[in-house]
Amino acid sequence: MQELKDRILKDGKAIGTDILKVDSFLNHQIDVKLLDNIGEEFRKRLYTQDVNKILTVEASGIAIACAASRAMGYLPVVFAKKAAPKTMISGSYTAEVVSFTKGTQTMIRVGKEFLGPQDRVLIIDDFLASGEAAFGLLNILKQAGAECLGIGAVIEKEYQGGSAKLRAMGYNVASLAVITSIENGKINFK
Repeated sequence: MQELKDRILKDGKAIGTDILKVDSFLNHQIDVKLLDNIGEEFRKRLYTQDVNKILTVEASGIAIACAASRAMGYLPVVFAKKAAPKTMISGSYTAEVVSFTKGTQTMIRVGKEFLGPQDRVLIIDDFLASGEAAFGLLNILKQAGAECLGIGAVIEKEYQGGSAKLRAMGYNVASLAVITSIENGKINFK
């Protein structure tokens, strides 16, 4: 998606060789017009009439998943929570994920009433690096008996290997901007 690549080059900041800071337009402050275009691009690349829900992880994935939902006819968006609220009384599906950016390990959870065997789901998130978040969400879908019909990432860091692992498992992965490397502050795209 050329608009996204241009924005990354204009406003993104490379930190070392592994971290890309895009919080000025994607995950701290949001450019809503760009977000709507991202949602439309996910519709073009991933949507089929079989999809009935979108799944993501709080917090950065929620706005992106909502934009995709709008473009796909207002599908329900379910997001895995990183803390167990007192209102989650019906039980939950859980998975442990490691955040590359934060260097933390977190238990994510989705209430059992929001996913089940009838669900055919798209996973949508802001980044795909090693694939930890995607694998955690796939684990949750497996526990629920739901089916994953595709995985979308706004930005993929291809050199960290997550997308290759997911594709090798047979998943349809759509990344809107694929970064092959970050060297000396320079972001290189596929």
